[in-house]
Amino acid sequence: MRKGLLLYNPAAGRVPVRPFVRGIIRPLSAAGWQIEVAETLSGSHATQVARQAAAEKYDAVFAVGGDGTVGQVAGGLMNTETALAVLPAGTMNVWAMELGQRIFDWWHTQALQQNARLLASAPVCRVDVGMCNDRPFLLWAGIGLDAMTIHALEPRPRFVKYVSVPHYFATTVWNAAIWHGMDLRVWADDQRVDGHFLLAVATNIRRYVGGMAVLSPNAFLDDGQMDLWLMSGNNVADAFRHFFDLLAGRHLTSDQARCLPFHSARIESDTAFSTQVDGEPMLGGAQAEFKIRKQALKVIIPPRALELLKNTAEK
Repeated sequence: MRKGLLLYNPAAGRVPVRPFVRGIIRPLSAAGWQIEVAETLSGSHATQVARQAAAEKYDAVFAVGGDGTVGQVAGGLMNTETALAVLPAGTMNVWAMELGQRIFDWWHTQALQQNARLLASAPVCRVDVGMCNDRPFLLWAGIGLDAMTIHALEPRPRFVKYVSVPHYFATTVWNAAIWHGMDLRVWADDQRVDGHFLLAVATNIRRYVGGMAVLSPNAFLDDGQMDLWLMSGNNVADAFRHFFDLLAGRHLTSDQARCLPFHSARIESDTAFSTQVDGEPMLGGAQAEFKIRKQALKVIIPPRALELLKNTAEK
């Protein structure tokens, strides 16, 4: 019998998840999992609990929460034999969208059980983990405008999450109206780029902007490479242009958006900038260094999402 830890974030999402935990356990137990339950107290606590579960040889940690929770648990499971399984219950859930999972909300309260049933017998695969100044990320790490917005929004009370999209949009517009970008020196493997940018984002996945846009359509989760996107500009009009270009896919051919595939990268500035990882605020600075830990994390992947991998699942 496989042993799993169901680790849930009680503050995640628009809907309190605690009353639905028992319903998640049933399909997992029916599939042969022995499940224990724990509640996160903070982001660092989620990482510590995941690390302890790996030390105790759990087969998987089922993370119930949003993208921030997913990234925090992933940080505790890196370079271990314990797999991450994601049961989305957050506000955005971009990782779950990437994998084609259903999102839990008031209109889809059965989604947690359905996803648990799907993951109970799904294959285990290895995926890459990014490092931004030695802090792990599973989805993206960004500096500049998107990080400023995250810093302004988080943490949010639950009632604000019901208007998360307009709140995020309004906060981004406000920041873009009073901020005029940053001069950056960028190294990505053997390339160097200097310029003035609104934001820079290193991505391990395809989706961005709350899952509404496909930023890197050819990204794979396990190929040891990530994309560093640089968005030029210095005003709110440039920010709007990038937003609508992303939604329409025009950024792929825009001369104001540049993609640098990398294995390692570094960004420097003469002034400090804001930083975010997996949608969570991070201490900023005047330098960001990105590295890739190739296939450092085991993840239970729904069969329909195996196209996101270059390599086959573990046997």
